[in-house]
Amino acid sequence: MAFLCLKMHAQKHEVRAVWLTTIGGIDWPRAHHAAAQKHEMTQMLDQLKRAGINTVLIQTRVRASTIYPSAIEPFDLCLTGTHGNNPGYDPLQFIVDECHQRGMECHAWIVTIPIGKTNEPRFKEFKRKHPQLTRTIGQEGYMNPENPKTGDYLANICAEVTRRYDIDGIHLDYIRYPETWPKKGAKPHERRLYITSIVRKINQAVKTLKPWVKLSCSPIGKSGDLTRYRSGGWNSYHAVYQDAQGWLRDGLMDQLYPMMYFRGNNFYPFALDWQERSYGRTIVSGLGIYFLSPREGNWTLDDVSREMHFARQNGLGHCYFRAKFLLDNHRGILDFARHFDETPALIPPMTWAWSQAPGAPTRLDVKRTNTTDMLTWSGAVDNSRAPYLLYNIYASTTPDVDTNEPRNLVATRLRTSQLSVPHTNGQTVYYAVTALDRYGNESSPVRSDATAPLTPHTSPINIRPLTPSDTKIPPFYYNWSKKQRKKYNKTH
Repeated sequence: MAFLCLKMHAQKHEVRAVWLTTIGGIDWPRAHHAAAQKHEMTQMLDQLKRAGINTVLIQTRVRASTIYPSAIEPFDLCLTGTHGNNPGYDPLQFIVDECHQRGMECHAWIVTIPIGKTNEPRFKEFKRKHPQLTRTIGQEGYMNPENPKTGDYLANICAEVTRRYDIDGIHLDYIRYPETWPKKGAKPHERRLYITSIVRKINQAVKTLKPWVKLSCSPIGKSGDLTRYRSGGWNSYHAVYQDAQGWLRDGLMDQLYPMMYFRGNNFYPFALDWQERSYGRTIVSGLGIYFLSPREGNWTLDDVSREMHFARQNGLGHCYFRAKFLLDNHRGILDFARHFDETPALIPPMTWAWSQAPGAPTRLDVKRTNTTDMLTWSGAVDNSRAPYLLYNIYASTTPDVDTNEPRNLVATRLRTSQLSVPHTNGQTVYYAVTALDRYGNESSPVRSDATAPLTPHTSPINIRPLTPSDTKIPPFYYNWSKKQRKKYNKTH
């Protein structure tokens, strides 16, 4: 399958995300024992990394239940098949660590208001412990957004996750009124204030602990009616009382992932509306790739690829709903993603929270064998008061490595100060390293010696084995002929 003209609009900063669902194990896990779950997760993350994903939204609070050992709520049954049973390890810790090894951000996806069907053990347990917070509509149970203690409870959940895990973000789902909520009672503006109050409490809980942790949510894909295009009555502001654009304006959200599971003029003008009212924050268009499945819809790959091009051209990121539909390669979406996002991308920096860049590394050494360049660096200084720095690696066949060129990115968000990079024996490659703080601010680069070619050693030196965080693509990949690249792709 050929994909043309895809690198023209490659971005250095762009969120490329995926929702990884755990409810019912529909994305993960398929097995009910730890070893199989770990193996399955690492395989999925390897595939997502090759597809260009840099942000994983892992469903952490499922329905009044969790995938980590919480002091507040029980384990979800997706892990063992039985509500409340301990899986014998900490799945969230494992997933955070594995994402970070691959240079990916890991955001804890928190389902807020829904708490499960009324015949489920998780709902019954929650209602028994917190009857005043529980509302039932038909066969579905919800937390009551009009009870002030709901915001306190959810803020405690988010604080627990933020405090205990080295997460990069808290992602709120269903932070809204259920569409089936009775119309009588509180007025629309009062309902928006209730939801905003919950968001504000969560923001304060998270940011007090770790101000670099991103707060985001997934609002309904249309904020409201536009001048020329109607939302059809299903929008975030009027239908479910989410003032998501107001949350951006007031600094309560760092990112939005609108669920834009539409085509044509139900997508494009509304995507522009989100971006035009982003207030300098990050908008990531949620893509309904599940409609590519014959069981779900009649979408073509062209429907999705056009939306991805449009999003990139207008400064939006993209997020796939959901992981299984991407990895199952419905209508070639995984193949397309690998080409569309074949150059890595950094996450847009949170300059509204902190804008002082780290001090650059002061030293970069490169030692070469016949097959590998070993990079080591040091000297970077963090100015953000966060716990550690990350590192980005750039490479080029020209001496003055351009760190503004996305195609020169080799590896991102490394947590160590060394990297082994494969190379073609005898070809001169020049490198640059930058430091990255937890807010995403990047330092100026330190470059390898640009005055003399890197001469291969006559005998190998001791080099550490490659890890999942190392680049899968050599830095000179983009200088190869099409024939060379095709041969490499077949074997990788």
